[in-house]
Amino acid sequence: MSSENSSQNPEQQRRKPRVAVVFGGRSSEHAISVVTAGAILRAIDREKYDVLPIGITTDGRWALTADDPERMAIQERTLPTVAGLAERTDGTVVLSVDPGNREVVYSEPGSVPKALGDVDVVFPVLHGPYGEDGTLQGLLELSGVPYVGAGVLASAVGQDKEYMKRVFISYGLPVGPYEVIRPREWNRDPAAARKRIVDFAGEHGWPLFIKPARGGSSMGISKVDSLAGLDEAVEEAQRHDPKILVESLLHGREIECGVLEFDDGPRASVPAEIPPVTSCDFYDFEAKYIDAANGMVPAPLTPEQTAEVQRLAVAAFDATSCEGLVRADFFLTEDGGFVINEINTMPGFTPISMYPRMWQESGIGYPELVDRLIQAALNRPTGLR
Repeated sequence: MSSENSSQNPEQQRRKPRVAVVFGGRSSEHAISVVTAGAILRAIDREKYDVLPIGITTDGRWALTADDPERMAIQERTLPTVAGLAERTDGTVVLSVDPGNREVVYSEPGSVPKALGDVDVVFPVLHGPYGEDGTLQGLLELSGVPYVGAGVLASAVGQDKEYMKRVFISYGLPVGPYEVIRPREWNRDPAAARKRIVDFAGEHGWPLFIKPARGGSSMGISKVDSLAGLDEAVEEAQRHDPKILVESLLHGREIECGVLEFDDGPRASVPAEIPPVTSCDFYDFEAKYIDAANGMVPAPLTPEQTAEVQRLAVAAFDATSCEGLVRADFFLTEDGGFVINEINTMPGFTPISMYPRMWQESGIGYPELVDRLIQAALNRPTGLR
């Protein structure tokens, strides 16, 4: 705590905790982050917390934005942006990197910087690179500001699907077949890289899924049925991340499970099932957020299957050293076993997102879920833990 805070009078010390909701960002998931932030801003108890919305534009500028959840929703298939919410296009918000000073300052060209007061906790709801991958978490660690969700390592591992799978394998968790093509491999010898993918298909069969190794919201993913569409799929994936992941098609049901950290450790929610989508080849961005394909909560599983997927979800949470929350995604294969596909360390929190829906069915409503995450961050020690 700074000397300024320690010298506050009793009334100042009794002020409500201040939550900075940070959203937007430079990744291709910018708009979904804005939608998520709108839902969280709507749910935060204003009698209990002061709230400061901070949006990060697509070019990385931190902006002071309107506290207006209605403008942050998808409107007639139009996605919201931080630029459309910023109070000024040239103003900048700065968070101190001095651990003894949690003050946020707002600057405009030609004006004296204005102090916006201290921040007690940050709720980062950025998705993808430059926010969910440990970069923002590292900045907050340097600043000494508590924050919701996974730390630097878990965020980085949870963002990079290659290393996520490597960690899962090292902990004995079931993982499907995959191949990784790094940018230098594709750039230096595309024929050799292409052959590796074709050999992979020869072993595991077509179709293949070509996806960015560090991305989310199903952006940049293509389903490829033959060699003819491979180069185009790689090019699409590399628009989001130069490193790509190649996965075989797993025949089975898509099952998701939420994990939430309690005082006595992480617990799993009831699982959900994503039914087959008939309007497209797979559960892509349009199906998730525009057409709002609905999952089944709870998933129609046997008690034994439910217990097993909950066990695996908590094991994945622990294997990656996560904190706060995780959504774990699985396939229930035709032979009756579960295969973990990935985890999301900051899953979607939109009104239709599966993570809050699973916890709603588990007895924790959206406002309580948000409050639990904020309180856990406020009570978590900063620094190495």
